Order: sequence, then structure tokens, then C-alpha cells
Amino acid sequence: MMTEEKWTDRIESLNEAAMEASRRKWDSIAKPLHSLGKMEDILVQIAGIKGSSRISLGRKGLVVMCADNGVVEEGVTQTGQEVTALVAENFLSCQATAAILCHKAGADVIPVDIGMVTDTKVMRRKVSYGTKNLAKEPAMTREEAIRALQIGIDLVKELADQGYEILATGEMGIGNTTTSSALASAFLDREVEEMTGRGAGLSTDGLKKKIRVIRQAIHLHLPQCKDAIDVLAALGGLDIAGMAGLFIGGAIYRVPIIIDGFISTVAALTAIRICPACRDFMIASHVSKEPAAAIALEAIGKEAPFHMDMCLGEGSGAVLLFPILDMACEIYEKMSTFDEIELEAYQPLS
Repeated sequence: MMTEEKWTDRIESLNEAAMEASRRKWDSIAKPLHSLGKMEDILVQIAGIKGSSRISLGRKGLVVMCADNGVVEEGVTQTGQEVTALVAENFLSCQATAAILCHKAGADVIPVDIGMVTDTKVMRRKVSYGTKNLAKEPAMTREEAIRALQIGIDLVKELADQGYEILATGEMGIGNTTTSSALASAFLDREVEEMTGRGAGLSTDGLKKKIRVIRQAIHLHLPQCKDAIDVLAALGGLDIAGMAGLFIGGAIYRVPIIIDGFISTVAALTAIRICPACRDFMIASHVSKEPAAAIALEAIGKEAPFHMDMCLGEGSGAVLLFPILDMACEIYEKMSTFDEIELEAYQPLS
């Protein structure tokens, strides 16, 4: 198993030559310069990730990290842990929201049991049967957190070897808005109230309890944490750790990874705190309705194209980017250039 230092050592910068070639390609297409905005920017980024201005996104996948969180013992959720396994299996039968979206978008959905309390039919990469209650003890050991990170990293390689060219991140785990809010508060040194929302629909009293639990956990664990992995182990979940591994793996194996909503953004933040170089290999999709989502995106230096008041999770917002990218690739590869239609090219204005 690699260490965080080895992970960082394996990440190379974006290919600037490929990005410049991609910009020139966009500028040669017979349309006003830069008129497709973020569609152009994202494909240029993907060229830098892939190391080529020839871009193909034929096989797409959504990886859904599924795990349970011991903090549900504190009454910070509206439903019980049995829902995690139920929804996880619904991905296989195409009954979960993100699975239905994947089917429409021509993407595969890949649910992964990285830490559910129940055994199901989904891909098993289980680190443990759920985490501990972070209000009373660290959610994971450091070793468990590193194992979960490595599982995400290795899964990117496995899927890349199968021909996947772009991956979206998703999660399923009752209690994971509590863990993500705790991590965001700790990493960004922001007030817990500012970073904590109602999740799947808490009452006002439930929200107050959730804030108290997170504050208690931060005060209990943070003084002992020496680095980002310690923070992840103390306050996080296996689903977040697995997604953070996906982001690091995307940088190592040069696969673009799409960020979903708040929980996925916190996983991206975690990955950046562990391996700062992985930031350039991430693509934002949407701004979640969760109150801290925009703060977290700004913290990782990402601007999302969609503002749709979504807060479902599962990867549902990330999957919406797939059809946009498919359309961008169609224009990029098939639209006539100025030379082909014998028209004078647009020139940048000073």
C-alpha cells in the first residue's frame, strides 16, 4: 500500500502543450471565440489531463461509495442505517435517482460497498462494517482511512484499464452530511453552524442537535490530529475517504474525475489537503443547496457550471455534466473550421 508521499510523487502536472493545442482547436472552429464558455474550458482541462488534444469520452462511469456512519447513534438523521443498503441495491436495479440519470446519459453506475453495516450484492471493497460514533471516539483508525483512500485510488486504475475515460463521484450513506460538515468545519476553520445544513430533511431541533454533535466531535478530536489523514479518520466516513481516493487516483492515472455536491466537494477538499497536486484533475458539476457547498467549492478553487438547488447526492448532479460534455465533444470534433468554410477567422480583441 502506498503512502501519501508516494501518491504525491506519482502525480504529474497537466500537459500544457496539449491544453494549448486544444485552445487552438477551439479557436479554429467557425464560431465566435470562447462563445461556449465552460464547455471549452473543461475540454481544454481534459486535454491537459489526457495529454492529448484528441478527446474521447466514450465510456463514462459513476462510482458511488456506499458506507454507514456510527454517528447516527446520536439522532442526527431522519432515517436509519437500513436505508443505505436499500438504496445501494437500488443502483443495481436502476431504481435509484442517479442510476436512472446514468441510464439516460449513457453512463455505467458502479456502486461500491466500502463500509456498509449490511452485506449486499454491490461490489465489495469493505474496510469495516461502518464507522465508529465520532461524537465519542474517532470514526476510523488512521490505517482504515488509508485503506479506504487506497481503495479509491486502485479503483480508478481498475476502471481505466477497463476503458473508462471519465468518472463521476457519488455516495450513499445515512449520516454523511454530518461527517462532511464536520470535515469542512475542521479543514476550513469555519463555524459549525455555517457549514451544517438539514441534510435529508431535519427539523430545527434536529439541526441544532447535529450542530452540537459536530462541535463536540471537533473539540474532542481535532487537537490530536497531526495532518489531513488524521482529520479524515477522526471526523469522516469511509464513503468520503473512498471518494477522496478517487480524486487522488484520477490525478495519478490521468482520468478526469467529476465532483458532485457538498459531500463529494468535501471529499475533493480532503484529497487536496492530502495531495495538493490532484486539484487540477477535478471537474466541478454543480453548487449544492447545502449551505456550505459554495464555500467548499471556493475553497478548492472550483467554479461549477450548474446552479439548480439540488441536494440529493448519489452523484446525481455530477452525472448531469456527462451529456453536456458529450455535446461539447461533438462540436469540438465535428464542427467546421474557419479554413474549411473559407471564412476569415475571428481575432481576439485588445
